[in-house]
This record gives sequence, structure tokens and C-alpha cells, in this order.
Amino acid sequence: MEISTTQIKELRDKTSAGVMDCKRALQEAQGDIDRACEILRQQGLAKADKKAGREASQGLVEVYVHGGGRIGSMVEVNCETDFVARTDEFKALAHDLALQIAATDPRFISPSEIPDGDKDKLNPEEVCLLSQPFIRDPARKISDIVADVSAKMGEKVAIRRFARFELGK
Repeated sequence: MEISTTQIKELRDKTSAGVMDCKRALQEAQGDIDRACEILRQQGLAKADKKAGREASQGLVEVYVHGGGRIGSMVEVNCETDFVARTDEFKALAHDLALQIAATDPRFISPSEIPDGDKDKLNPEEVCLLSQPFIRDPARKISDIVADVSAKMGEKVAIRRFARFELGK
């Protein structure tokens, strides 16, 4: 099947993937843009898994204040390079995470942080940030959102720590 430059450009605009990666994904998907997006996403996730052991020491701290200053949250999101930390997509992820924290008040980043005595008592979807449904798209978990950005950027992306403040609590 012949893949046009218009199709490659459209897929590239959607995914930020390289030209040749877009072309190969479109060929594999027989020109279907949505299927090609999914192929690139899967390839990106596989690449991101290979980078999971790397150190993510760059990143940014995002702050969100809600409710006329009554609720605030702060999150540190790490990546491997300052180049990725300056991208709009990474900044949007950090903002969405801060918003999620303000809205849902998680206690832990992942289920592995729940103390052994509390594992049976606590629901990870309620108390663990990565296990929660994303408030902007409840069909997806926060861990999926972070993995997608990691795959798209080609770097390890991790939430290091967070805090939530509420007046009177």
C-alpha cells in the first residue's frame, strides 16, 4: 500500500513520532491512522519499559491551587533530560497530576507503598495515585497516562512525590 506524505504528517502531528516510524506504522496498519497510533503507542511503551531502570533526575515541580485558595497540591514529576521536562506535553502531565491530587486526595503513589497491615483495608483506587481513574478520562488510570507520556517522549517518566493541603485539615 502506498502511504502519502499527508498521512505521515497527520500521524506525526498526532504522535510526535519520527517520520520513518510513522511510515512503518501506517504500512503495518494499511493506512488506518487510528490503528497506526495504537501501533506507535505499543512500540513506545515497549521502549519505555526498557528504560524503566534508568535514573530520572530531571523534571519539574507543579503546583495547583483550587477552590479560592482553600485546596492546593504540589507534585514532583521526573524524567531523564531537561529537554523533555521543558516540553508542553510533560508540563501538561505535571499539571494534570497536580489537579488529580487536589481533586482525589491520594495517600500513596503506588500500591507497593501501602503498609503491610493496611493492604487488606485500603482500596488502591482510592488511596494510590497511579491506580486512580484519571479525572478527565475515567476509563484510563493515572499509570496509563504516565506510561503514554513516557512512551511518547522515549524516556522514563516517574512521579517522585506529592503533597496536598486543605484549609482546616
